[in-house]
Amino acid sequence: MKKAIFIDRDGTVIAEPADEQVDSLEKLEFVPGAISGLRALTGLGFELVMVTNQDGLGTPSFPEKDFLPPHEKMLKTLAGEGVVFDDMLIDRSFPHESLPTRKPGTGMFGKYLDGSYDLGACFVIGDRETDLQLAGALGAKGILIGKESGWKEAVEQIRGSARQVSLSRKTKETDISLNLDLDGRGTSQIDSGIKFLDHMLDQLVHHGGISLTLTCKGDLEVDEHHSVEDIALCLGEALKKALGDKRGIERYGFSLPMDESRATVLLDFGGRSELVWDVVFTREYVGDMPTEMFKHFFKSLSNSAACNLYIEAKGENNHHIAEAIFKAFARALRQAVRRDVFRYELPSSKGSL
Repeated sequence: MKKAIFIDRDGTVIAEPADEQVDSLEKLEFVPGAISGLRALTGLGFELVMVTNQDGLGTPSFPEKDFLPPHEKMLKTLAGEGVVFDDMLIDRSFPHESLPTRKPGTGMFGKYLDGSYDLGACFVIGDRETDLQLAGALGAKGILIGKESGWKEAVEQIRGSARQVSLSRKTKETDISLNLDLDGRGTSQIDSGIKFLDHMLDQLVHHGGISLTLTCKGDLEVDEHHSVEDIALCLGEALKKALGDKRGIERYGFSLPMDESRATVLLDFGGRSELVWDVVFTREYVGDMPTEMFKHFFKSLSNSAACNLYIEAKGENNHHIAEAIFKAFARALRQAVRRDVFRYELPSSKGSL
């Protein structure tokens, strides 16, 4: 389903003067952070829709003109910074007219209410209580730009939501539900059916700085293989979806010592899958986890996440070797998915990933 960000114009994108009428170019002034904030919202899969209850710009006193020069100047300035609105919703009724097209009424939003938009995943950004009321009427999330929070906080909230993924996978062998938040707070609730794998995935959460909820009901009476493989496939798919178009991410990650063991994980979310594995275990099991399945876990994850993985580990204690690998992968993941909210470039000289 489609998603949109509905953005109030006056007081949110451009500053309102004392007389609340931007009727000349001299009065045109952008709200601090608005241009960089809007640009940071591009490429996230949201349509950008400007919404205003004032025709022209700043006043409804000129019904003979569709747009006043300040409005055109605003749009040209934003376009020059890579910000182009997909739609413009302008209500030209006078303020004293109580019409359904005036915010917080939804009269202007007809095509966005036809079921093709996931309104629960949409946002309304504004500077007044009516904008929050509009968000409630639409069933969207509301963000208020004001003295206590500005565009930086708004962008962080929206971009953070874009890196949350929920998915499920059900086969004759496994039934998996997974929720991943790349910008989470290191919280987890994991039940894979394999206690040692739970322990390893907890390391991934804690050291990766992500949030993960995962449950798996698998045919462990047959073997651990199906559960481990399908969990890795789901996790890799979730990582790929959560990264989106990968704009602004670091892309690469690496590191990690643990007691007498050491592990090196090199990671590249470049869109190609490859696993180079240089690890030797001397036991058949660590806890209830077959050691042969560690390689298969990361191979499956690499395939579904479309990433390159180089994993090398050495040590004496097999538990430490496995834990060092997962911790190193977590730290590499943390580095690779890190994103500056006001950085927009693709981490590739080719221009695509």
